[in-house]
Amino acid sequence: MAPTIHLIRHAQGYHNLNIANHALHDPVLTNFGKEQCATLEANFPHHKEIDAVVASPLRRTLQTALYSFDNDIKTKRLKVIGMAELQETSDLPCDTGSNLDELKREFADFPVDLSNVGEGWNSKRGIWATGADAIRARAKVARTKLAALKERDIVVVTHGGFLHFLTEDWSDSGRFFGTGWANTEYRSYNFSDDGECYLIETAESRERRHLKPLDHNEMEQLKRTKSHEAAEQAQKDAVVKPVVHAKA
Repeated sequence: MAPTIHLIRHAQGYHNLNIANHALHDPVLTNFGKEQCATLEANFPHHKEIDAVVASPLRRTLQTALYSFDNDIKTKRLKVIGMAELQETSDLPCDTGSNLDELKREFADFPVDLSNVGEGWNSKRGIWATGADAIRARAKVARTKLAALKERDIVVVTHGGFLHFLTEDWSDSGRFFGTGWANTEYRSYNFSDDGECYLIETAESRERRHLKPLDHNEMEQLKRTKSHEAAEQAQKDAVVKPVVHAKA
């Protein structure tokens, strides 16, 4: 059975203060961001169930995970698992992660596991590129990896823009700057049971956001819609091999 995942947008970083700060490379949390983490830790309703914490390897997401789930990490002897697929979508300095050796030095004394983060994860090229197709593919890989984890209740700390690709839900995407998720907002999801790793928001999570829980027909329609969109994307991505003509 696939796990339940609790998706969280990071707390306020210095790049969130103004547009000029988008030029900051891999910024850390502000003092207010740290206060947001304390509030999240106090109000998060699923501490008892949490058995894994996963985060984008940018500094602000790692810090959000460490500060917000400090007690869970200590009492359950967990580590924050870095997953490069969860990084933010743009190649702005603020959305570009630090080199792996720098992260290892900075978080050497913290319970952070960067063993699955490879060199070049922050290159913003190839599989890490910023085009929509590359981000969609990366989001699918992230969903597949998360669904395959053996743990049952997993915290996932990532970024406002990427959360829309990860959930395939673009509702209110312009509510904040480039995202519909507030800093430290959390929503809970189950994976679809058809093996496709679509994310379906739980009834409890929707009710917490004052939304009507999906009924059976609405849930089935959502699955069909996501399946149709996935099929269209697969068709788009299909490589048409050129015809090779023999020489005369």
